[in-house]
Amino acid sequence: MINMHTRKTALKLANVLVVILVASMGSVAAAHAADCPRPGTLGTSRVLAVDAATTPRVGLKSFPQTLPLGDHEVVLTFDDGPWPATTSLVLAALARECVRATFFLIGRSASEHPELVRRIAAEGHTIGHHTWRHPSLKRTTLSAATEEIDRGIAADEMALHGAATRIPSTPFFRFPGFESTPATLEMLQSRGIVVFGADLWASDWNPMTPAQELKLVTDRLAAAGKGIILLHDPKTRTAAMLPAFLRYLADHHYRVVHLVPAAHDHVPAKPGGDVSRVR
Repeated sequence: MINMHTRKTALKLANVLVVILVASMGSVAAAHAADCPRPGTLGTSRVLAVDAATTPRVGLKSFPQTLPLGDHEVVLTFDDGPWPATTSLVLAALARECVRATFFLIGRSASEHPELVRRIAAEGHTIGHHTWRHPSLKRTTLSAATEEIDRGIAADEMALHGAATRIPSTPFFRFPGFESTPATLEMLQSRGIVVFGADLWASDWNPMTPAQELKLVTDRLAAAGKGIILLHDPKTRTAAMLPAFLRYLADHHYRVVHLVPAAHDHVPAKPGGDVSRVR
């Protein structure tokens, strides 16, 4: 019979092996990302520079307008990270396919895992903001909502650049639960911060298998034909589903568009890649 000490030792060893595996996958993914684009990968088709002055808010689930995407063009966005075990797997899947995405980070998580925030940026992804602790901002005062938003931005900026500031280097924000108010929308617009909704989502906050999530999001995408897609990188089911979803995009001739703020629109998607601007 295995005694308790032996059992605990075995569990610790298993946890160490999982950490090593995830770390090694991240190293391989980073190496692959450096080689992009590669034949046979989905790739990133173009960069779209989003200007807050002309596009203050986007996403048809919340607003009457969205990004000017063509048929079969998608934008991949991930909320609620970073979370080491799953975000690392998401980054590895994206790197294998030479795909860039936008991550809307929770400030508290960013402050706990600054190395992962820097890795997200180093691998070419865009970092947006998602408050400090993910509360609803619909039932609070404007001053309290502003403080929550600014604390999240400051934590993300500290993790990324080593300086806490309420002025985001990437002025992209998404409300938790898409719960905005006219006052908070006006405040963010006055500060030149683009508010992102989504055009479709995988509903990955609900219990389901990776296969069920894959069918749900691909069915919705087939119906919409294009759009900003919302996923959550801390969800295990999403991390497991993502490689198959990226292959689905490639097999069905979808093209991934990478978002950057207008001030950074000199960054190409790939050598000779197209950079367009929202006007």
